[in-house]
Amino acid sequence: MNLRISSLLFVLLAVTVPLACAQNAGPDDGPRLLRSFDTNRSKRAIDLSELRAGGPPKDGIPSIDAPSFQSVEAASSWIEPQEPVIALTHSGEAKAYPLKILTHHEIVNDRIGGTPVAVTFCPLCYSALVFDRTLDGRPVEFGVSGLLRKSDMVMYDRRTETLWQQFTGRAIVGDLTGQTLTQIPAQIIAFRQFAEAFPDGTVLSTDTGHRRTYDRNPYTGYDDIDDRPFAFTGEIDDRLPPKEKVVTVSLDSTHVAYPHSITRKNQVVNDAIGGTPVAVVHLPGAVSALDARRVAASREIGSTGVFDRRVDGRTLTFRPKPAPTGEKAERFVDEETGSTWTLTGRAVAGPLAGTQLERIGHTDSFAFAWFAFRPETRVYRSR
Repeated sequence: MNLRISSLLFVLLAVTVPLACAQNAGPDDGPRLLRSFDTNRSKRAIDLSELRAGGPPKDGIPSIDAPSFQSVEAASSWIEPQEPVIALTHSGEAKAYPLKILTHHEIVNDRIGGTPVAVTFCPLCYSALVFDRTLDGRPVEFGVSGLLRKSDMVMYDRRTETLWQQFTGRAIVGDLTGQTLTQIPAQIIAFRQFAEAFPDGTVLSTDTGHRRTYDRNPYTGYDDIDDRPFAFTGEIDDRLPPKEKVVTVSLDSTHVAYPHSITRKNQVVNDAIGGTPVAVVHLPGAVSALDARRVAASREIGSTGVFDRRVDGRTLTFRPKPAPTGEKAERFVDEETGSTWTLTGRAVAGPLAGTQLERIGHTDSFAFAWFAFRPETRVYRSR
């Protein structure tokens, strides 16, 4: 497999993979690393043989448990305008989590708007998901287990040590098997787009309590459509190249994947999923977090958002708003009122100025991962 990752990750794997491989305890018991979790392993929703030791041990990739934040102005001294961040708004508060930090930690245990949240990013799947981390009425911390399933990070909660699938938010092994975390909508956008939309927002600081070179991408070259996924042993769905990016949405038990090759070209897709009219928006902005050695130097892949198209009982139809320079649009408009909307779903001009579209939870991920967990998905094709 032609896996091109930087020396930082390579060294980590070189040290830990031999140990992990030596820890295989047989297909029925799963990797020996599984034994380090004090939970009921007989209670499970998967075959333990699906779990793989990814290299680092339990908490070998350290979560951020006491995050500190800076103003947008202060953060602009160390993060470039085009760098990707997870933009999260909840209960009147807005926060940005730079992916160049998340690639080193994968989980941030935080609070926003009074809600305990786990902000997660699996580099191997390019999946950024935010969950309410309240379990049975109490907040719980999540950590990185060191295990993978279908190339996706397996998390664990530090109260019961149940294992959770990051891609689905579902408990798969342990006492809480069968429970599912509530997803909170978020989107990957460029730092400059976050700063413009939320000038009073805050940004996760590099003061994480860990010594890391956050300007160095540990997965250099991994965002390559022609490369094979790392540690993926399942069947590859041939409907799309395994590492083509897709905007993915699940509504009313219906799963849809919108290929970036289509959304980047169209910029706005008006669709309906399970009776809900949606707008999938893909505008210029963020660069890849997994391309160049220095994230800021990576190629531009754009920023996405998914929104409910209904406003005050009326369903709107959206289209890109041409830029004055003739370049790709950085805004979109609705045909019914001519109002102008931003990437974050807020109307900034026209009769609907000040209106916020309802955000719909989505991911931007590699296609192989989405198909692995949602094989029944519909792939959107241009009409």
